[in-house]
Amino acid sequence: MGDVSQFSGIDATILHSLMDQVSAFGDTGDGGVDRPVLTNEHKAARDWFCEELRKRGYEVLVDDIGNLFGRIDLAGPDAPLVMIGSHLDSQPKGGRFDGAYGVVAGLAAVETWRAQAKAEGVTPTCNYVIADWMNEEGARFQPSLLGSSVYAGTLTRDFALQRRDRDGKTVESELIRTGYMGTDTAPKPDCYLEVHIEGDSKMETAGARIAPFVRHWGALKIRIEVTGKQNHTGPTPMEERRDAVLGAAYIIVKVREIADAASDTLYTSVARVDISPNSPNIVPGSAVLFAELRAPEPDMLAWAEDELRDALPELARKAAVEAEIIAIDRRPAGKFDPRLIALSQAAADHFGYAKMQLDTIAGHDAVAVNAVLPAIVIAVPSVNGVIHRHDEYTSPEDLTAGGDVLFEMIRRIDLEGGSLDAAAGAI
Repeated sequence: MGDVSQFSGIDATILHSLMDQVSAFGDTGDGGVDRPVLTNEHKAARDWFCEELRKRGYEVLVDDIGNLFGRIDLAGPDAPLVMIGSHLDSQPKGGRFDGAYGVVAGLAAVETWRAQAKAEGVTPTCNYVIADWMNEEGARFQPSLLGSSVYAGTLTRDFALQRRDRDGKTVESELIRTGYMGTDTAPKPDCYLEVHIEGDSKMETAGARIAPFVRHWGALKIRIEVTGKQNHTGPTPMEERRDAVLGAAYIIVKVREIADAASDTLYTSVARVDISPNSPNIVPGSAVLFAELRAPEPDMLAWAEDELRDALPELARKAAVEAEIIAIDRRPAGKFDPRLIALSQAAADHFGYAKMQLDTIAGHDAVAVNAVLPAIVIAVPSVNGVIHRHDEYTSPEDLTAGGDVLFEMIRRIDLEGGSLDAAAGAI
């Protein structure tokens, strides 16, 4: 491998310009963005990104589940292929860095490598793809990681296309409406790299600027339907009420109690409840809960699921309602590629960036892709650990640091002919 000291890191001008431009789509005026998947705002961001790719010489590809790819061949058709990316969709009233940073940093890193390789007379040995995965967030259509999971083969395309939002619109109809129901064959890379803001304050507390995720926790996304009897909130006697929301409330408390019984090894939530008919003067007849259980070990998730299942009949009886689990989306725990972990740490050391290792409790597209090829997520700090909120913020310096590491990783992989073993020091 050549002398790494001759390269200075990512072109920060490109990185921050792209970051500012993409943040305009769905801008909420308070620092955040509202750009859920396949909305008009999301379409506008993707249209902009396609134009950015085309004007820089990338071939734009869209597969049949709406994943967007920008491919550039720098080394011939049979060369190793490196994929870098994340997602442009956001949570409702979410932050502007989550996801979008990983997409634009990927483009900026490849553009920097192209320019510096040309300036140094280096002939690239790898080709590159920038990925924008469809429906990472899972805010509008469940489950999350939808596009990348279909890509990895862990979910079927038919299942994904049939997912519906609250208004009954399907993924299929919205892909067609926005023009992102593609027909291109998705690229098959040799590895996948993703840079992302941290969803916690551990890095900030430790003074670290770079943190490869070593493990990804498993998750169960559970939908529970509670069925009562619709009636008037005024004259209906209390003892005759079959209040679906009361039953839901008992279940929500139980989900928290399960986590409290397994401190630090199990995270739970019920962050959405769909109530019908959702009127202040009607005893609700139905409530659907969206519960999540997350843990690093399969045995803990299995125990938590059993606890919840066993508790449902009694919780429903207390409210004189019925309750049943109607769907479970399962995401297994796992480990990221050790060569890419080592490579990210070597890149951080090259720039003198303080580093640490972390687990990711949140899902990322790299979690899905990791099932079929070597993958990694590299985190940079988010101030106060804020994520999925309008005041989510990562400093320009930390954004640049993550870009530097991403650039150095692809540079080293390229100079070693695409060999991850050689780039990481032959682990």
